[in-house]
Amino acid sequence: MRKPSRLVSVVAIVAMLLVSGTAPAGAQRRGGIQLLSDAETEHTIRSMARPIFEAAAVDPDSVHVLLVNDPSLNAFVAGGQNIFLHTGLLLSADADQLIGVIAHETGHIAGGHLVRGSEAMENALLSSLLGMGLGIVGGIASGNAGAGAAGVMLGQHLAERNFLSFSRGQEAAADQAALTYMEHAGISARGLYDFLEKLGAGEPLLTQRDADTPYQLTHPLSRERMQAVRAHVERSRYSDRRLPADTVERYQRIQAKLYAYLDPGGALRRYRAEDTSSVARYGRAYAFLRRGEVERALPLIDGLIADEPRNAFFHETKGDLLLQTGRAVQAVAPYRKAVEYAPDANPIRVSLAHALLEQHNPAVADEAIRNLQTASRTEGRSAFLWRLMAQAWNMKGNEAMVAYASAEEALARGDRPMALALAERAERMLPAGSPAWLRAQDIRGEAGRKEPGRN
Repeated sequence: MRKPSRLVSVVAIVAMLLVSGTAPAGAQRRGGIQLLSDAETEHTIRSMARPIFEAAAVDPDSVHVLLVNDPSLNAFVAGGQNIFLHTGLLLSADADQLIGVIAHETGHIAGGHLVRGSEAMENALLSSLLGMGLGIVGGIASGNAGAGAAGVMLGQHLAERNFLSFSRGQEAAADQAALTYMEHAGISARGLYDFLEKLGAGEPLLTQRDADTPYQLTHPLSRERMQAVRAHVERSRYSDRRLPADTVERYQRIQAKLYAYLDPGGALRRYRAEDTSSVARYGRAYAFLRRGEVERALPLIDGLIADEPRNAFFHETKGDLLLQTGRAVQAVAPYRKAVEYAPDANPIRVSLAHALLEQHNPAVADEAIRNLQTASRTEGRSAFLWRLMAQAWNMKGNEAMVAYASAEEALARGDRPMALALAERAERMLPAGSPAWLRAQDIRGEAGRKEPGRN
């Protein structure tokens, strides 16, 4: 039997810190990880990975892709069907390599390689993570879409070498599953081979003391694994098939966007003015956004919109640009366009609601509420979403719904006493049997439940 990872004990500790608020913010930042979220990045990666998920008989809509702000080459799965990708991996891997990594991680999911005994605790923590004001790749830059916090900071062991240490046998099984999925989907496995080669998989297995790459410790490498992947590449009829050019370009765009978010100055040096490709222009536009040089960013993003008028994420970026400079009224139109062209990208709906509510005009409250209600289907653990919802209902003078939305926000933040008090208040005020009344009962029950690890 595989030895349980340290995740169980760490989850219990971190969950209590998140709820109690006793962890010093500075300590969290020095020894933690930061989760990032961006609608375009997640949409692009999910679209790329969909054939893999379908080949694995995994519901694509049930898989969550989360980004970890960490420069190392790493990826891992946790808490059921959650794939965590480090920013270092996204910036260094090409599209073919990333598909190979995701196929491998999907092999762990489909193979049930997670520590089953800890999944309940992992899921509880992940639910908290997803709701506690995640750092937003677009939102941090624009003061938008959940930027009430700079990110959820956790103990570094959650994402580094002690997060999940799979056995060599499980790694080989995940490799074989990945090769099967890619073959079934007609995708070359050469990217997986290239990624393993990049890690130096032909070298002897590194010890924890000597290893430089967390991936090599959480995913033990061996010559045998490399040989098996190479043998598949040599015989597969799809080995020379490359991903479609438009898929590669979309991936390069999110790389440029991420690079600009993390290092605006470096992005401007990398994506120089003489480079007129869409990737370079997007990277420069986002770098200017990060530097607050909005007037330099706007012509670039307008040019991209002119080239691709139905690109939802170009419109979203323009909305971010305008909202950052206090032009909430002007930001509404591009956000509406973004929602029109990507109706399933619910974080954009939250951004639209934010821009609407920044006008402090009760006439737009209904539109904001409609968008927030739709977004809550997938973003229902976002404290920022429920804060906006409470603001919208307050504009309409509905105290009962303000109490309900505020209870949701408190629960998402991990403030159980406040969530309990607000849910009880909402329950007293709402019509008995209404959806919000029923949900207030659920919140009351959840907030009053004994927390894991507490006496």
